[in-house]
Amino acid sequence: MAIAPPPVRSALLRSSRGCGRTLPAAAASTPRPYRPLSVSTTTRLGSADKVPPLPSARWTSELPARIGKCLSFGCNAQQTSQAAAVLRVVATEWKELLAGSEGFLTGGRRGLEGREIAWGEMDSFQHVNNVNYYRYAETARVNWVNNFAVHEDPANGKQWRELVAPISTGLIMKSLKADFKFPMVYPDKISVYHKLRTQPSNNSNSAPSSFMLDCIVLSHRHRRVACRLEEDIVVYDYKKGGKTGMPPFMLNMFERTWALQEGATARSRRRIGELYDAVEKLEGETWNRADAVEDMGGSTGQ
Repeated sequence: MAIAPPPVRSALLRSSRGCGRTLPAAAASTPRPYRPLSVSTTTRLGSADKVPPLPSARWTSELPARIGKCLSFGCNAQQTSQAAAVLRVVATEWKELLAGSEGFLTGGRRGLEGREIAWGEMDSFQHVNNVNYYRYAETARVNWVNNFAVHEDPANGKQWRELVAPISTGLIMKSLKADFKFPMVYPDKISVYHKLRTQPSNNSNSAPSSFMLDCIVLSHRHRRVACRLEEDIVVYDYKKGGKTGMPPFMLNMFERTWALQEGATARSRRRIGELYDAVEKLEGETWNRADAVEDMGGSTGQ
């Protein structure tokens, strides 16, 4: 399955909606025989409601490497254009797709975006000191809460902002755990995102008094998750001096946020699946073809 050139760009716009920028397509003087990226959820999944499995954690490096093999083997003009289109998607949408495939919301919901790593954040071992990851997560978490006040629920903006201040109802960190994936070094940029781990529920007689957040720190240089954090947070009443139930405005927004997370997960995984389909098709037309003969540069090509 191929990524479409200009005649079918509308299909790509539908496919990439909510997952970052649209797929650029190379200019062409003649119509391409390729079919567009499928926007149907039934072709790959068998059910429109089924969420695709989580892709490889290294898909951002794996797909370009596979395309490189096709290009080194030899591609005609159409295949080269197709390869370039996939590479543009990886280069421009990788953060949204990588985060979204796990349910992390980007756009106006992001916590920390494109933050430059400072040279002074490295320690004597010449990598970013582990303490800094907790600070990144803390800043992103505060921004994540404030985004509800500014963008999602301004009617309750005052109450949202008070959640990060010891005034009335607030949030207290019960525990914070980090899983470091690889050592980051200067220079680099990071983006930090949060998501709800479980679906908020108000089925019991009282609202929940705690919730779990997952956090990822993305390295722009490596296009990978550098650190994962788990945050166990308690809703605390500073006036009474004890934990309390989640306020209705907060519970309502968390329920909506959970639905958005589920949608982002499905869209992003399908989008990544389409990229894999396009690369597999390109491989089938080049080095993985039954009668494949490597282009050693002696032919003029097409």
